[in-house]
Amino acid sequence: MSDDTDLRRVPLDALHRELGARMVPFAGYAMPVSYPLGVMKEHLHTRERAGLFDVSHMGQVCLYGADAAGMLESLTTGNIAGLKPGRQRYTLFTDERGGILDDFMVCNAGDHLYLVVNAACKDDDLAHLEAHAGAGVRVESRFDRALLALQGPAAAEVMAELAPDSREMVFMDARPLEVAGVPCFVTRSGYTGEDGFEISVAAEDADTLARRLLAYEAVEPVGLGARDSLRLEAGLCLYGHDMDTTTTPVEAALEWAVSRVRRPGGRREGGYPGADVIAGQLRDGVDRRRVGLRPEGRAPVREGVELQDGDGRGVGRVTSGGFGPSVGAPVAMGYVETGFEAVGSRVTALVRGRGIPVTVAETPFLRPGYRR
Repeated sequence: MSDDTDLRRVPLDALHRELGARMVPFAGYAMPVSYPLGVMKEHLHTRERAGLFDVSHMGQVCLYGADAAGMLESLTTGNIAGLKPGRQRYTLFTDERGGILDDFMVCNAGDHLYLVVNAACKDDDLAHLEAHAGAGVRVESRFDRALLALQGPAAAEVMAELAPDSREMVFMDARPLEVAGVPCFVTRSGYTGEDGFEISVAAEDADTLARRLLAYEAVEPVGLGARDSLRLEAGLCLYGHDMDTTTTPVEAALEWAVSRVRRPGGRREGGYPGADVIAGQLRDGVDRRRVGLRPEGRAPVREGVELQDGDGRGVGRVTSGGFGPSVGAPVAMGYVETGFEAVGSRVTALVRGRGIPVTVAETPFLRPGYRR
């Protein structure tokens, strides 16, 4: 195990080490990449039963005040003012060029908005929110809280025993619940393509709750390695890889995150950074698009690999790639020039000087298991 003394620790750090986790640096934290079960089995167990993920490195933020929804809407592409109490939405922070500063989840928690932002961006996101808050909004960091994700077909059964009211929840619902007697804030969502829950809990209660969940025979601890392969099969973007400030929502095939009311002609069109750029791309199209990729054979095509046309001209690049254990084949995502983005288009991935045929494919690579 590498020296990680300079890294920040999540509240469940001791439990991870007790469980035999292999710890690695990630976004400034020591995080479990895998447990003795191994990445492949952790992945498959999540698809078949339930996996418990520690995602406490993510940033939790609350916004209070009558102007909170309007302020947040001025920074993002989403319909925040129209978000109903008890519901959650995926949205994007953008910059003046239409680039993506971060992607995140926001819930209307009744008397406040609750955000979960990416670990690597959370300090910048917090400063961004504070800089735009004004007198009518209070920004409260909850970086000290733990966040657990219970994902997989058995997640609902486990949660129903520990929090009976969770039975009523559907995909993207959010509410405070007691889970095994512990006060939590729970959303029915996740990052695996499976049904499941994300559970925000006070740091001092995290160990107790995690052990209660892991006491179920259906639940295994799962690390970042399987989290990455699960989200890739589900066609879900990873910030800093599949999108960043050099990509717009339209290029990243995330235009669905630009809510209808924020688009040209909508009731509250524009008004966020880069809105004019994004409106132009929605109207005129873009020069490149994020697509799903299915390489031939069994060898994965990894991030950074160049994609070429039949004449050997570079037409794109892979941004995420690996072997999909549930798909039983390599899967990837990347950007290709307009003209190669249609499903069924053929390109070649140049891997260590060898050309691997690749077909542009639909995402997700397998059917999601969300409870709608």
